[in-house]
Amino acid sequence: MPIIMLALGLSACNKPAGELIGAYTSGPTKDVDPLGMVFIRKGSFLMGPNEQSNIFSQQDNNVMVSVNAFWMDATEITNSEYRQFVNWVRDSIAYMHLIGDEGSASEYAIHPKYERDGQEVQIDWSKKIPWEKRLIPDDPIAEALAPMFYDDGYGDLRTNILRYNYSWVNMDEATAARNRFDVATGRYPDGATVRVDSFWVENEGIYSKTITRPLREPKDLKTNSIICVYPDTAVWVRDFEYSFNDPLLYGYFSMPGYSDYPVVGVTWEQAHAFCHWRTNLLRNEGKQVAHQYRLPTEAEWEYAARGGRRAAMYPWGDKYARDSEGCFMANFKPYRGSYHNDTGAATMAVGKFKPNDFGLYDMAGNVAEWTASSHSNTSNLQIHDMNPEFPYVARKDDPAILKRKVVKGGSWKDISYYLQCGTRTYEYQNEARSFIGFRCVRSVIGE
Repeated sequence: MPIIMLALGLSACNKPAGELIGAYTSGPTKDVDPLGMVFIRKGSFLMGPNEQSNIFSQQDNNVMVSVNAFWMDATEITNSEYRQFVNWVRDSIAYMHLIGDEGSASEYAIHPKYERDGQEVQIDWSKKIPWEKRLIPDDPIAEALAPMFYDDGYGDLRTNILRYNYSWVNMDEATAARNRFDVATGRYPDGATVRVDSFWVENEGIYSKTITRPLREPKDLKTNSIICVYPDTAVWVRDFEYSFNDPLLYGYFSMPGYSDYPVVGVTWEQAHAFCHWRTNLLRNEGKQVAHQYRLPTEAEWEYAARGGRRAAMYPWGDKYARDSEGCFMANFKPYRGSYHNDTGAATMAVGKFKPNDFGLYDMAGNVAEWTASSHSNTSNLQIHDMNPEFPYVARKDDPAILKRKVVKGGSWKDISYYLQCGTRTYEYQNEARSFIGFRCVRSVIGE
């Protein structure tokens, strides 16, 4: 009887036994619209500057390139959104202090997963952290959370302990020709090595060094990173000498009035960590993620900024920074010493100006944005014309020139030239600025 039923089933599905019928993996077959993101259709455009630069003596040539479809954040990541990341790191540290030596027996832990002092525990995120007990003298909760705060009479959070520990595959090493996996022997080449950064915590400080280790299996390609996630709020004063920006230093990231403003003071490395956390945030809710969140390539960013127009000078499609009524189209520096004429002085809340044809806001002005791409004055002479990218994640002991990342879009402090879609500048991946933020992208399944 079972044999007859199986035969009928194969016949009904028109999949005869013994024939090539294919095998399918589990996972999503199409994307669900990611919250806050805009779908950017595939297309081609002329990548590079629209006009000769009078600032740089050498610049990239214009090249016609194509990019696949992807999702992109409609706005720059805001203080509120980045604060969710910071609070998650803060809370995870607090939970581990509350769990302490109790391990999985603690009311804040469930079945084993994360290792602590030889004992594996998993945080029970459904349990609320009793922050209100932190100031009660001799309370066990206060004692457990005490290491997270300064003992100076103010009890401020020690932001330097807010560290995100994660690992990722170093694609530079994974795709290197010298490390090509040999299917005939079932192993990597004899003597194959990988060069990665190794991070560790010692005496409350983060240390790292670049190491070279043998490549024997895929896990050897992983790099671990430990990143302090709190933004550098001092950039508001450090970036501008003889300028009184102290109110922004003290309140820009922490005060609720700035919640919808773009986060700044974040390095490329912190933005990279944010993308990793955002991916796991979705996965931890039991949702399948086909592609990870990441920073856009320079080509993706420029294509998105042009809004589907092949040679648009600005994201709004015109060659002027004003509309027909004389109103400025973005938040930038329109005149010498006159920042207010475009209705904003420094940064503004995101989405105050009209979006481009793709529905993306602030692709010019407000804050410039990190991309995933490394910077070279002649990268357009080397990149492929399909999904072009110039990637390199610099190691700790690399020279500074290899730590340059492409920055696009211009900011509130820049003149209109830097707002042009084809204009590119750079910043070092370990530097934070008061005028650089970021937004995420996610690749699309199939076409």
